[in-house]
Amino acid sequence: MRNYIYIAVLSISLLSCGGGGDDPTPPQVVNTAPTVPTLTYPSNNLLCIDNVLNFQWNSSTDAEGGVITYEIQIAKDNLFAQIAHTLTSTTASKSITLEKGIAFYWRVKATDNKNLASNYSATFNFYTEGIGITNHLPFSPVLVSPALNSLQTTATVNLQWTASDVNTSDTLSYDVYFGTANPPTVVTSANLSASTLTKTVSASSKYYWKVVVKDNKGGQTIGQVWSFTTD
Repeated sequence: MRNYIYIAVLSISLLSCGGGGDDPTPPQVVNTAPTVPTLTYPSNNLLCIDNVLNFQWNSSTDAEGGVITYEIQIAKDNLFAQIAHTLTSTTASKSITLEKGIAFYWRVKATDNKNLASNYSATFNFYTEGIGITNHLPFSPVLVSPALNSLQTTATVNLQWTASDVNTSDTLSYDVYFGTANPPTVVTSANLSASTLTKTVSASSKYYWKVVVKDNKGGQTIGQVWSFTTD
């Protein structure tokens, strides 16, 4: 009789400890962001012959097969502080009417149907052709180094930037404003031909600087104010 009771209790215990596990819970699928779009048109540094443009980019992919929506941002500066248009599209293109004779900067990001977004694409710049324009201003300078708001630990800092002009035959030169005032008001180097400048700095200070890009036809573009601190 005791043996019978022992066998019965053991059978109940085995059944309560996971017997009949033919239907396990499937692992939860972790959602991932779509891939970053790649811009195709208007291409970088393009002089457009019209102000109605069909923006195009390579489609993103989503590993989970979600529906993708694209956000297109168009701005009048390369930091996107002066955004002219923010639009959405479910396809990899969008027709947009812009002002004439303006330098624009654009980028795209992809978002899936669970609201997870990719990083923005690279930024491209272009110019819309204006009526009677013979010279186009250079594009805004692009910061290379030091990184914005970074901490510098050396006694000298190498300032670097890039610049371009839709008039590719133009010769560019640079005026650099540098100092501890915000915005910087002192031109510490003028008419530079190289897009780099080494400056001596003091410890425990915050520096501000900007670059004015000039072409050889009298046109100029004032860049944004950049900054860094010293240790």
